[in-house]
Amino acid sequence: MTEALTEDELRFLQETFDLARDGESAALAERLDAGVPANLTNSVGDTLLILAAYHVHPETVRVLLERGADHSRVNDKGQTALGAAVFRQARDVVEALLGAGADPGLGRQSGLAVAQVFDLPEMAELLTTPR
Repeated sequence: MTEALTEDELRFLQETFDLARDGESAALAERLDAGVPANLTNSVGDTLLILAAYHVHPETVRVLLERGADHSRVNDKGQTALGAAVFRQARDVVEALLGAGADPGLGRQSGLAVAQVFDLPEMAELLTTPR
């Protein structure tokens, strides 16, 4: 039987997602180093990494990757951190994710699909350039 989280625990977790969303890298790193899972996922499948990538926080993305965040996680909408970064045309974030081994073709809304659908040739080139 799983116990329900307390209001304080839920608030702590929500604040953790907010740290990723707001690019509060140092505070997020402290929580991760204290034991919060790097692959913490919300109710729609968004990971801390997906949120940091979508909100264009390259340093936060690096902090998460360094602490084991899985760049291949796909949320409930078929989106990945790489797809989110491509959509936002966040070159630094895309490069960090690719450097960590992110797959441009992963997910229903993959990085490559996003670049094609939204006609983002610079992003498509970045995704297809051999590393």
